Amino acid sequence: MSDAKTTPTVEASLTALAVSLRGVTKTYDNGVMALGPFDLAVRKGEFISLLGPSGCGKSTALRLIAGLSAASSGTVRMSRHEGPAQIGHGIGFVFQEPTLMPWTSVRENVRLPLKLGGIPKAEGRARADAALASVGLADFANAFPRELSGGMKMRVSLARALVTDPDILLMDEPFAALDEITRFRLNNDLLALWRSLGKTVIFVTHSVFESVYLSQRVVVMTARPGRIQADIRIETVEPRGEEFRTSAAYSDYCRKVSAALAPSYSGQSML
Repeated sequence: MSDAKTTPTVEASLTALAVSLRGVTKTYDNGVMALGPFDLAVRKGEFISLLGPSGCGKSTALRLIAGLSAASSGTVRMSRHEGPAQIGHGIGFVFQEPTLMPWTSVRENVRLPLKLGGIPKAEGRARADAALASVGLADFANAFPRELSGGMKMRVSLARALVTDPDILLMDEPFAALDEITRFRLNNDLLALWRSLGKTVIFVTHSVFESVYLSQRVVVMTARPGRIQADIRIETVEPRGEEFRTSAAYSDYCRKVSAALAPSYSGQSML
């Protein structure tokens, strides 16, 4: 169903891929088929967004990639290796909610994956401080979550995902609950991090605007069971900034993505 002018879903050799899902389905114990058959290829260092209606399997796809759930059929390959990578090694995961431990400091929240992995305390603290600096929170290492704004909490969650230096960063609607100004700012900061760190990013969102602004490719999904409706490459001058957000090209891409998304909705807002 993909537009002939859009980027093919499976287009790269495995040597260039970070993630490859082929013929993947997911059916839950209650009989609900959430996903598939689903085919997706993500190049190393690429930033893509999964966009679609609620319940279409976007988060399910992330969980399969992360190894938090098993596919009912099909194959999941990670950088030429069969099966999912482990969180804390090849993958960092940023969930919709920051899920921070309220009884301990920001630094200790970020250090947690390293602590669980047996990294010595001194090394873990140094790596946590470096991760906090990368998201602009160097001065808040000793603060507690209750002292932070919503946007700052999400930055802590991002730092915790980055502290293990993962190759792949999975992000499940991390900015959905934030106000528009904070969301725009975090979008810009995330793009700057992606450019500087060279991570592969798979980003789930309900927002057409956000997907077009952030991504090199927007993968539009159908309603459940989730399949790929369109795979649209966003070609623009890098690095992106506010001039892109207000450009005619941005508006054109938003209209194109909205048109691809429209069949998956029944009178619901797509933006």
